[in-house]
Amino acid sequence: MSHETKALFIIFGATGDLAHRKLYPAIYELYKKGYLSKSFAVIGTARREWSDDYFQEVVRDSIADGIESEEHAKEFSTHFRYQSHNVKDTAHYVTLKKLADELDEEYGLEGNRIFYLSMSPSFFGTITSHLKAQSLATDEGFNRVVIEKPFGTDFESSKELNDEINSSFAEDQLYRIDHYLGKEMVQNILALRFSNPLLENSWNKETIANFQVTLSEDLGVEERGEYYDKSGALRDMVQNHVLQVVGMLTMNRPDSFTPEDVRREKLAIIESLKTPVVTQDETTDFVRGQYSDSSDQKVKAYRNEDKVDPESLTETFVAGQITIDTDEWRDVPVYVRTGKRMAEKLSRIDIVFKETTSDLFNDSPSTLTIFINPDQGVELVINNKKIGPGMDLEPMKLASLRSKETLKNSPEAYEKLILDVLNGDETHFAHWGEVAESWKYVDQIRQTWDSFEDHIPFYPALSVGPAEANQLLERNGHHWVYTAE
Repeated sequence: MSHETKALFIIFGATGDLAHRKLYPAIYELYKKGYLSKSFAVIGTARREWSDDYFQEVVRDSIADGIESEEHAKEFSTHFRYQSHNVKDTAHYVTLKKLADELDEEYGLEGNRIFYLSMSPSFFGTITSHLKAQSLATDEGFNRVVIEKPFGTDFESSKELNDEINSSFAEDQLYRIDHYLGKEMVQNILALRFSNPLLENSWNKETIANFQVTLSEDLGVEERGEYYDKSGALRDMVQNHVLQVVGMLTMNRPDSFTPEDVRREKLAIIESLKTPVVTQDETTDFVRGQYSDSSDQKVKAYRNEDKVDPESLTETFVAGQITIDTDEWRDVPVYVRTGKRMAEKLSRIDIVFKETTSDLFNDSPSTLTIFINPDQGVELVINNKKIGPGMDLEPMKLASLRSKETLKNSPEAYEKLILDVLNGDETHFAHWGEVAESWKYVDQIRQTWDSFEDHIPFYPALSVGPAEANQLLERNGHHWVYTAE
């Protein structure tokens, strides 16, 4: 039996899509594995008028695919209560506190509380100040606040939001969730780098030609058109997921795997990013794009999506060359790209090593690929002598991909991150310093793009993006390893 943590979860936005798809299944998995047992409870709050019975039914529906038995699911759902709630109404917090105290007593939770804010960031400050003022935050147990992205829309708004939350909760009580940091192969980056002398001794500017980070989605904006048209790929993906991955790929070895040490090294990288050159010609470090109709006309253009401005200049694709302005990495470009309606859904990192300087062989560069999803694993492509006379070379793949069975039984990102919150482990959450520096970097690109005239490059839906993304690499004599062919 795993070690059980006692806690009361209060989920703001309990009727939403994220709660249904991710949070309830994740909490159920922790229950199945014994991390939660008899001593836990969940209060769901939102504007809708739901009864406890109906809420418990919704929870059972959300976990239906993974239940041990109907009886087990029913027992789990009895720990859930619902309260209709207006986040701006003080009286509602008084009622919420009464229910929270009753459940604390009933389940012996010792004042441990996790407040999960699965709502629009515009409510974060209001909710946290009420939690403090109406004493929902307890004195005897731990109080942890989990915050979903987006954390602001630029540096100024994120700082305002942070200051607002900090007036009620300390930094070490805040867990800014970035589900990419919960992914198994993202967490594996540091293990691969620092536990294998073969890799650690090769992870430097003498050996590596460039890094490539590709986070591509085959879906469009779906029902998020209104949000996405104000956000775009730069804010939605680069400021958080992409820059977090870049930090892990290039940070120095931490003294330990404590949150403080890991964050210190990651922050040092994000602080040292060179100001990007953003122009409308080939000297630019960042290019953008927007998907048009697919070549077979079966997928509609972004501008034709529901709740999107028909003349929108919002980017659904970003590619960039990031320069880390340190002696160690200044000459090693980090190429990144992310987009919607790409050829396929995948996340991968390609580390391209330099070719040999020897005249003995006509070799191609070796590459190490870290597959994040849907495949998980590692592949190393090295040069190998072709069978037969002479010394001609061909690429040879050494690959270890996790089996479908292993993937099926692996914990999902939200399960791992919620367990980290229960354990008070902040290693895989974004610290304010990282968030602030990431926004400062991204704001420079955003402001320049906003000043450009009415033009954005287009790419056919279900392709690998606009031609400009290839030119970004070609000018340095590089090319994308992944081409979807």
